[in-house]
Amino acid sequence: MRRISFLALVFGWIVSASWLHAQGEIITFDAPGAGTGPFQGTLPQQITPAGTTVGYYRDINSVSHAFVRSAHGVVMVFDVPGAGTGAGQGTRAMGMSQARIVGIYIDANRARHGFVRAPDGTITKFDVPGAGTDRGQGTFAASINAAGTVSGGYVDADGVGHGFVRTADGTITSFDPPGSAYTDLDTLGINSAGTVAVPYYDSNSVYHGALRAADGSITIFDVPGAGTGQYQGTITEAINVVGTIPGAYADTNGAYHGFLRAPDGTITTFDVPGAGTGPFQGTIPGGNNPSGATSGQYLDANSVSHGFVRNADGTIVTFDAPGAGTDAGEGTNCFSVSPSGQAMGWYLDSNFTFHGFVGKP
Repeated sequence: MRRISFLALVFGWIVSASWLHAQGEIITFDAPGAGTGPFQGTLPQQITPAGTTVGYYRDINSVSHAFVRSAHGVVMVFDVPGAGTGAGQGTRAMGMSQARIVGIYIDANRARHGFVRAPDGTITKFDVPGAGTDRGQGTFAASINAAGTVSGGYVDADGVGHGFVRTADGTITSFDPPGSAYTDLDTLGINSAGTVAVPYYDSNSVYHGALRAADGSITIFDVPGAGTGQYQGTITEAINVVGTIPGAYADTNGAYHGFLRAPDGTITTFDVPGAGTGPFQGTIPGGNNPSGATSGQYLDANSVSHGFVRNADGTIVTFDAPGAGTDAGEGTNCFSVSPSGQAMGWYLDSNFTFHGFVGKP
C-alpha cells in the first residue's frame, strides 16, 4: 500500500460557463493539464449520487492522469506510483463508491494493473492471477460497489479476456460465462448486491449478455432481434442498484438499439428518434439510475454522436454539449446518470479533443 501523490488541487474551478439547454443546464469542463490535441483531453467515466465525477485526462504527451471533480467544481488529480510516463501509459480512474476510487494504471511496458484508492489517499495495487504482462494484457479494474468489491476483466498471456471480482479483503475470483471466447473488459459493472453485468462474445464473435450473482451463478440472455453475425448480438453496459441492466444490441445490419433488462428478466427495447440505422449507428444506452432514467448516446445517419436521457415513462430528451463537433466520429457521449438525474459524459470537438460535461437535460 502506498500513499498517493497529489499533482493538483484546484478550488472552485469550472472551465467554461454554464449553458442553458432547453431542458436544463450543461456545464462543460477540462481537467487542469489536459491536452488539446486529437484524442487528448478530459474523459469522465462515472458520476456518483453526490455529484462527484471521476475519470482521467490525457496530457499534451498523451499520458493519462486520474481526476476527481466534486459537485462544486473542485478538481483533484493523481497518479498511481509505477504508472508509465509515455504516450498511452499512465493512470485512469474508472469508478467510485463510498469515496473509494477504482481504476487501472498502465506501466512502461503498456501492461495494465488494477488499483483501489482509499478515502485517505492510500493506494492498493493488484493483479489478477493469470493476467499477462505484455502490452495490452493485464488487469482492468472497471467498477466498485459500496462494500468495496471490484469487478473487471483481465487479459491473459494468450490474449484472452476473462472476468473477475475482488472483495475488499483482497480475495480475487476469476470467471467466464459458459461458451465465452472472450469476456469484454471495460463494462463489467457491479451493484450493491454484488451482481455483475458481463458482456462477452462466443467463438463466432457474437455478443451475449450475462449477469453473475454474488454466489457465482451466471445467467445468460439475448435480446430478441439481436443479430447472430460477427460482432452482432447483445452487449451489456452497466447494472444499477436494483439490478436493471442497460445495454445495446446489434441487429443483422450491425445497427444498435437500446434495451433495459429488468431484475425479473423482462426486456424492453427502444430507439432514440433520429438514430441512424446503418452499421455502427443507432442507440447505445450507458447507464440507468434507481428511478429508471437511462442515459446514453445515439449515432445519427451521419455517424455523429448525440446524448440522450430516457425517463422511466419512456419519454426521451436529446441534447448536445456546447462545443461538440458535428462531423462523423465527433459529438456528445453520455453514459452515466446519477440518482438525482445529473447526466455525465464527454464530447469530442471538431479537433477530436475530449472535454467533460455534467448536466441535467
